[in-house]
Formats: sequence, C-alpha cells, structure tokens
Amino acid sequence: MNAELLGLGVMWYVVFLFSLTCHEASHALAAKLGGDLTAFHGGQVTLNPIPHMRREPFGTIVFPLLSYAVGGWMIGWGSAPYDPRWQYRYPRRAAGMALAGPLANVALLMMAAVAIHIGIATGMFSEPSSARFTQVVASTSAGFPEALATFFSILFSLNLLLAAFNLLPIPPLDGHTAVGLLLSEDGARRFAALGHNQSLAVIGLLVGWRIFGYLFHPMFLLALNVLYPGASYH
Repeated sequence: MNAELLGLGVMWYVVFLFSLTCHEASHALAAKLGGDLTAFHGGQVTLNPIPHMRREPFGTIVFPLLSYAVGGWMIGWGSAPYDPRWQYRYPRRAAGMALAGPLANVALLMMAAVAIHIGIATGMFSEPSSARFTQVVASTSAGFPEALATFFSILFSLNLLLAAFNLLPIPPLDGHTAVGLLLSEDGARRFAALGHNQSLAVIGLLVGWRIFGYLFHPMFLLALNVLYPGASYH
C-alpha cells in the first residue's frame, strides 16, 4: 500500500469512527432520555470513541481496516446496549431510540453539505466535473484544501450510506424498530420482536445489503443534485 492510499485510509478511518461514534452515542442518549440507563451505565453516552471500540472491537477496528485493505472503502458496525424489558414496556420509546442513530448520520451529512458550500463560497472548493464517493467536492489547490475536500466528501457520502442503510425496515436494522413510531404500542411491540430472532436477523442483513446495492447509486445521485441544484449529475 503506497503513501497516498495509506493517507486516504487514515482519513477514511477518522470519518468512519467519528460517524459511528455519533450514531451509537445518539442511540444511547435517546435510550437514557427514554428511561433506559443500560447504555449510559455502559459508558456509551459519549463522543469518546474508546468505549464504543471496546464494546465492538471487531466491528470498529478489524472489519473496517480489512474492508479498506480489500475493497478500498470502509464499513463496520457498533452497538449500544439496551434493556429488552424496557423495549417491551415502552416500544415506541425504543422506536425513537432506534431512529436516533440514523438521524445523527443525517445531521453529519447536513454538516458536511454546509461545510462544502462554505468552502465553495470562500473559493477553497469547487463543484467537481464528475463526482464519486471520495470526491463530492473538488479543491481549487493542492495540499490542505485538497485533504479537506476529501474529508468532507467522505463525511457526506459515508453518512448518506449509513443513514439510508440503517433506515431500511428490515431486522435487525434500526429502520425495523423505528417503524414502531407509526404503529400502536402493541403493534410496535410485535414488530420489534421479529428483530430478536437471530436467524431472521442474519437473513435480513444479507437481503438488506443485496437490496441496498441497487438503491445507493440513485440515492447518491439524488443527494448530489440536491447539494448542487441544476448540476444534473447522472
């Protein structure tokens, strides 16, 4: 691996870990506000990545690095513990807790979009002639502006991916439990229970990732055209 790929990998990992930490901390905070202190006592209500890495070392360290080494991009996972009895008693609060993680990713996506437009307004960035995951915005000069453009490009793209994938209404993804916000308490309780079936959860992940392979590209193009009105990326 050459120095350029190694440097890009470091940036990928910083963005990945920051995004994942915000996602899991938001789950933990929403659970705490809803009356479940499990994640709070586990140290997950924090933007310090260390407690999240200790809880899921394979998903936060090993798998992201392997996925970058093999495929040139990073993916992984974390988790925030919760009390299943609390979820059963307050299924709609649990649904809100599930939704909090993807909403954190949406907030980071919007933060990246604002930073990109500030960079364009100051002349540091420009719209790219052709966009990709790591080049949502182009820099107008080499060096630090170029690194910053890559950072915000990955922040934008990765959080779009994390938010959209986790919102799929398939167990064990967050979107499955979040559907409970649209149901009665009893309906939310029954729907959430499907996610506790380990076999169904594994099948759900495989199906979800397969489906998402077809969904992400048009989502990415839509996001680009919202970011740059009238640009007509295709």
